[in-house]
Amino acid sequence: MKSAWPPSLWADVTPPVDDYPSLAGVATGDVVVIGGGFTGLSTALHLAKDGKRVVLLEAAAPGWGASGRNNGQVIPTLTRPNPDDIVARHGADGERFVALLRDSASVLFDLVRRLDIPAEAEQTGWIQPVHTPGRMKIAEARVAQWSRYGAPVELLDRERVRQMTGSEAWHGGFWNRSGGHINPLALARGLARAVAAKGVSIFAGTPALSFAREGGGWRVATPHGEVRAKALVLATNAYTGEFATELAPAIAQEVVPVLSWQMATEPLGDNLRASIIPGRQAVSDTHGDLWFMRYDARHRLVTGGALIAPVNGAERLRRRIGERLKRIFPQIGEVRFSHVWNGYIGMTTDYFPRFHRLGPDAYAWAGCNGRAVALSLSIGRELARAVDGAEVALPFSEPRPLPAHGLLRRLAPLNLVLYRWRDAREIA
Repeated sequence: MKSAWPPSLWADVTPPVDDYPSLAGVATGDVVVIGGGFTGLSTALHLAKDGKRVVLLEAAAPGWGASGRNNGQVIPTLTRPNPDDIVARHGADGERFVALLRDSASVLFDLVRRLDIPAEAEQTGWIQPVHTPGRMKIAEARVAQWSRYGAPVELLDRERVRQMTGSEAWHGGFWNRSGGHINPLALARGLARAVAAKGVSIFAGTPALSFAREGGGWRVATPHGEVRAKALVLATNAYTGEFATELAPAIAQEVVPVLSWQMATEPLGDNLRASIIPGRQAVSDTHGDLWFMRYDARHRLVTGGALIAPVNGAERLRRRIGERLKRIFPQIGEVRFSHVWNGYIGMTTDYFPRFHRLGPDAYAWAGCNGRAVALSLSIGRELARAVDGAEVALPFSEPRPLPAHGLLRRLAPLNLVLYRWRDAREIA
């Protein structure tokens, strides 16, 4: 079973994927990892470094899902919960998780450098500008809280944001120097090659259909074979129920897959780049209907938008986001987009990720909420440590499927109406 490769900027500019075989027959190992995105690949890499025999199952190909289609911003925070929110919910486990978040961007960039992955990595920082004066309270709270945990953050006034972004659209904000951006598909494919070089058996075009505890270990069924291993890691996030609805329904139904649309402009010339985000930081602001952008290695602005209905989505977004960029950066002139693409992200109702123990030596996570590029590599490291029986920086809980999940999934895009209503108003 091979799935067509989804179109995107990253698919057009990244060297082709290696041809990993599909599984036919029985494979055995110490650990079976389900999912060939950032988390699964990171987990496999860390397990293999510790001498474990790892079998990795990927329904399509490494990086086929959200890991290879996202914007590539490396952001060491959650979308909405701040450190105090995380600690209030999870206590000591939350404090360890905050430390993991704090370091997650640097962990990614250090790994890319150590493995010499050609991922177009730029650790130039991440800026979160605020879009109304009242939202400065958000920036102030985040800087105060993250500073207590040692994060390299700095509050920015309106003039500093104008200098750093080249735009009058925002009223201040903050930045984290450890963030930045990468080519996500190049990172996924580079990780896959590094994992394979460590002796991990990667099977592509091999969806996991089900898993069960058998004989002191785990058995994973696939269309033409099975894997038997002592330990299991499920790392399928928003695509948990997309290839096999019975794989892990409780986990699939605790997240809502939402289409995230990405876009890339034609390359910008030297003069424009000197006045539009001249430091090449990643930028994503405080709108619920998010305004975000960063450069790629070919000097395209990689941005995106959201839609309530996907009908004729690419053309509608070309107009809408083109006009948005002209409002943000009047100097940009006429905006032409070379690429528009989409893919699922896994959203939770409270914007917290979910971590689970599925049984003896079995673990899972889901719920990236659009912030998994940095986070997922560190989660993979922690899941590998969990398999080894070590204490980890993940707050585990029981899966809690959302009631009427199918209806919620259909209605989720309507949240955009609420986001836009809130975006147009000042906060108290």
